[in-house]
Order: sequence, then structure tokens, then C-alpha cells
Amino acid sequence: MWTRRQFLSRGAVVFATAGTCLAVPGDRGPGKGDRDGLPDGSAAKGMVTARTDQAIDKGLAFLSAKRHKDGSFGTNAYAGNVAVTSIGALSFMAAGNQPNRGPYGQVVTDALRFVLKQEAKDRPGYLYNPAATPHGPMYGHGFGTLFLAEVSGMVQDRDLRQQVKDTLHRAVKLILESQNGEGGWRYTPGSREADISVTICQIMALRAARNAGVDVPKDKVDKCVRYVKNCQDKTQGWFRYMLQGGGMGPQQAFARTAAGVVALYSAGIYEGPEIEAGLRFMMESKPGGGGRGDFGFRPDIHYFYGHYYAVQAMYTAGGQRWAEWFPAIRDELIANQRQDGSWPDQICSHYGTAMACLILQIPNNYLPILQK
Repeated sequence: MWTRRQFLSRGAVVFATAGTCLAVPGDRGPGKGDRDGLPDGSAAKGMVTARTDQAIDKGLAFLSAKRHKDGSFGTNAYAGNVAVTSIGALSFMAAGNQPNRGPYGQVVTDALRFVLKQEAKDRPGYLYNPAATPHGPMYGHGFGTLFLAEVSGMVQDRDLRQQVKDTLHRAVKLILESQNGEGGWRYTPGSREADISVTICQIMALRAARNAGVDVPKDKVDKCVRYVKNCQDKTQGWFRYMLQGGGMGPQQAFARTAAGVVALYSAGIYEGPEIEAGLRFMMESKPGGGGRGDFGFRPDIHYFYGHYYAVQAMYTAGGQRWAEWFPAIRDELIANQRQDGSWPDQICSHYGTAMACLILQIPNNYLPILQK
């Protein structure tokens, strides 16, 4: 029986063959801003402690035990939600599991088959479960497309692999065709409006799809970059919800800024005044840091959403920011895990638990979307 660490060590080899060459953000070469150097492991060293491993194990065990018979995740109004199911599957993949490979390989496979079945019959490529989408169908489509892209190189079954490939291409086509005149996306395909929250889901999905070999036209990415940059307050660095404005409470501003920075990273923008201003603003919300945006653990709609993107932003930024940020959010999450292994959230405990597990496993660097 493998320990989790033994499985992860072995899983790293498998994932290296499924994705691109591993390069840990923060492990830079001699040149300033060089993001192509080989990793030396410094960004991950000591970050996943024994307590972190225990918390992750408990969280994944909870999700595995509570998933639905059809392979989906989510409770109450979100039962069978495409986004929650995809995030759930990604949390197992972040532990080194692949379809039918690893202790939770069947969990990933079942979730994959469920998501594939949600493709709308009257709209090719649209990953949408109307019975479990109380808000924003394009959130589900974006996370669903991200999941398909991440898993596409790991499916061993030939027929299932082809189905994933075909569905992924159709899902990407729908995203590209749904980009509006502003350069972003909104709750439904073809909306004339856009918001940064839905837009980050789509640009991350496009980045993952491009990594998986799907063509993504540069002009589409450029339009998205312009939209995201135009959402930023140039004075303080935070990002608006929409071009026309949006709530400016500390939680909302933090979450949207994290999303905005990761959107730029996903579009291939790693340096510049927008990145630096966003990171500076986010650092004021470091968990336990006592800054004006330090709002502590709260099971509300902005907490996991914000920290899911924030930890990716800091991981990619590397250096001292990463060294300070991850231990702070790691310890805050571990301190707030329930006895049954779950984390509470306003959406549902499946969502909160999957997000927490994803955040805690960022140093593993096993998801292709995190690799350069």
C-alpha cells in the first residue's frame, strides 16, 4: 500500500509525460524575469507539511465518500453542477490521480463521464446542466472546458480519449464564438456584456486548451487582455467587476484582483505595471497579515473563489510573495477544516472542500495549467 507521498513522487513522472515540461514559478534562471529555467524545487520545498498532507487526505476522502452515484459533485441546488463537479475532479488530479490511475482514479473517470454527458444536445460544445445551474451557466462551461483540457492527455481508453478530444474542441469553439465586443464573457453565451469573474474562467480554459494542442487565435487573447486591463483601477491596482464598475468591498476587490492577475498570466502576460499593481493590492489581504483587506476565513461566496486565484497568482509571481502567502493561507485553511474533512462554503461543502484541496496542493505542480 503506497503512502500519499510515495504515490505523489511516482505520479510526478506520469504527469510530466501528460503535460508540458515542468517549471515551477519562482525558480528562475539568472536573467531578470526569466520564466523558462528548469525548476530547482525551491518554490515547493517545505510548503506541503505533514499536517497539510493529513488535511488533503481527509478532504479528498470526504469528497470521494460524498460524491453522487453518477460521478458528479455538489449539494442542494448545486447537485450535478458542471463547475463544482469539474473543480472536484481537478482536486483529485492535483493529488496525482488520473482517469483509472491512482487511488482515486475511478473518481476522476466518473466525473469526466458525467461532464461529457452534460453537453447540450441543441448547442454543440455547451457544457451545461440546467437542473443544477442556479447562477451563471458560463461558469460551468469554463470550468468544464478547463477540466477536459487538463485531463485530455491522460485518458488511456481510446474511445473515451477521442470523446474528450472532440468535446474539448467544440467547447473551445463555443467560448471563442461567445466572446463579446468588449473582449470578455458574461453569464450566457453571446451576451453583449462581460464581467471579469466569468472572463477569467474562459481565458484559463483557453490557456489549458492551447496547452493541450487546441488552436486559440491570438487576436481573441489580445482582446481579452485589453478587456482585463481596462477593468483595473490604475491608481490602486484593484480590478472592477465590469468596465462600468462593480462593488468595492474588501472581499470583492481582493477576489476580483486575484482573478484579474491570473487572467493576465493565463494570457501570457507575466510582467508589467498591471501585474505589479495587482500583486501589491493583493498582498494587503494576506491571510493573518492584518492589512486593510485581511478578512479572515469566511464560508461566503468570495473566500474560496478569491483564494483559488490568489494562490495561483502568488505561485506564478514566486519569490518572497509566494514564500509569505502560501504558508499563511495553508495554515488558515487547516485551522478551519471540519472534523469530517470538509470545509464549509455558501455554495456547498463539496465546492469549499475541493477548492481548499486545490489551494493546498498548488506546490505539487501536477496540473498542466500550472506548468510552463
